[in-house]
Amino acid sequence: MTCATRLVEIFGSQAEVARAFRLDRAVVSNWVKSGYVPARWATEVERVTNGGIQAVEVLNEASAKKPVKVKSRPDDVLFGSPLSGKEAMDDFAPAKRISSFHPPQRTLMGPGPTEIHPRVLTTMSQPAIGYLDPVFLEMMEDLKGLLRYVYQTKHPLTFPISGPGSVGMEYCFVNLVTPGDKVIVCRNGVFGGRMIENVERAGGKAVVVEDEWGAPVDPQKLEDSLKNNREARVVAFVHGETSTGVQSDAKTLVKVAHEHDALAIVDAVTTLGGSPMRVDEWEIDAIYSASQKCLSCTPGLSPVSFSERVVDYVKSRKDKIHSWFMDMNLLLGYWGAGIRTYHHTAPTNSLFGLHEALLLLREEGMENAWARHQRHHNALKAGLEAMGLEFLVKEQYQLPQMNAVRCPEGVNEAEVRKTLLDEFSIEIGAGLGPLAGKIWRIGIMGYSCRPDNVMLCLSALGSVLSDMGMPVHVGDAEAAAHGAYASMHAKAAQQKQKSRVAA
Repeated sequence: MTCATRLVEIFGSQAEVARAFRLDRAVVSNWVKSGYVPARWATEVERVTNGGIQAVEVLNEASAKKPVKVKSRPDDVLFGSPLSGKEAMDDFAPAKRISSFHPPQRTLMGPGPTEIHPRVLTTMSQPAIGYLDPVFLEMMEDLKGLLRYVYQTKHPLTFPISGPGSVGMEYCFVNLVTPGDKVIVCRNGVFGGRMIENVERAGGKAVVVEDEWGAPVDPQKLEDSLKNNREARVVAFVHGETSTGVQSDAKTLVKVAHEHDALAIVDAVTTLGGSPMRVDEWEIDAIYSASQKCLSCTPGLSPVSFSERVVDYVKSRKDKIHSWFMDMNLLLGYWGAGIRTYHHTAPTNSLFGLHEALLLLREEGMENAWARHQRHHNALKAGLEAMGLEFLVKEQYQLPQMNAVRCPEGVNEAEVRKTLLDEFSIEIGAGLGPLAGKIWRIGIMGYSCRPDNVMLCLSALGSVLSDMGMPVHVGDAEAAAHGAYASMHAKAAQQKQKSRVAA
């Protein structure tokens, strides 16, 4: 049965299909006669059918029925300058025949990127418009407002930088660190180490506060370091360390920094959208994140937010910021208030997608999103522990959306990941640095944070470990997860009843 006939079966008639897609009935009739739905309708079909027909099914069928054919025409025909022969062009041709790329359907449960909501994919496929188009400029203002909501801040300078989270990190250090500055960096994983690299490349001197990988940043160690380095003017730390799955107390760490008159830079790449984040209440000075984790958008954008104190400092700098692209003073002309001036060509369609992803979070509500990540973490944790697996991080410091689990002794962790990918199309992450080969990183972030993904992961991982000779019973893991869900549902019902009585 083709995708077109399946649509007719789902909606009952060609007329109803046409109505659902807002098309002329003749278009739908042509789909049925030709035996395929054109590839450009793939994401819309998945959205309208609520996943009943996957976009990849439409793409694969369309590719098989109507493969892309490219007619070659020698450049001399186009430009009127004869070439020495066909070989003049063939010398640069790829070694293999290349066709259109259609990625497989994966269940993404690693450290990112995450699965993307169909609404976001559909929005990103809209026609491109100019980066100074009045309609686009209006959307930019909406986008800034949505980001302020997600960050829980009223800071005017809250916007997405063009580039991944690493660009957001560098943006903060390039603007806040001047040559010779002493910066205290808290390192308890890979990304604290990258902060050190950024300080040094900006000409600063990094004073490192070390904590064990898998442990949160110790506020007392930060306090001691600030007392011993009174000239330090910036403190930097990672809120949720992606490499280990540990969450530090951002509110307390920022408070310690401010007590010593230091600015605080916070990495929220993995936490924004998945863990409580209150920029204004915690008085965070500079913070950056990434679009591809708990925000569930395409990679390539880094939402940032800066306090007025930071903006005033950057404006008062006497030296020229060494990066033209990342100079806050220049970028203010495009993302700041007032008349917008050209700075760079913004990735318009990616920004369309981020706008929709943030709108989804606004519709859900931030506290509900935070609770969703905690709820599915609890169920996943119950199932993994029923398999006999151990978490790297102590329970009170575990990052709900990034679960670091120790690989059992005698098990080839890379082989497990390969089997999950090849046989179940599930991606989980490997350990980094000193944890390489020792842990798996299982992510339940953003749109990937759903009960069906939790249960699928437990079933697949349990089956793989069992096949490798581990004493794992998949049924026990699934029962533990279902039990956790039932317990949380009962507690929520009790709380709701108490609230009704109190009212």
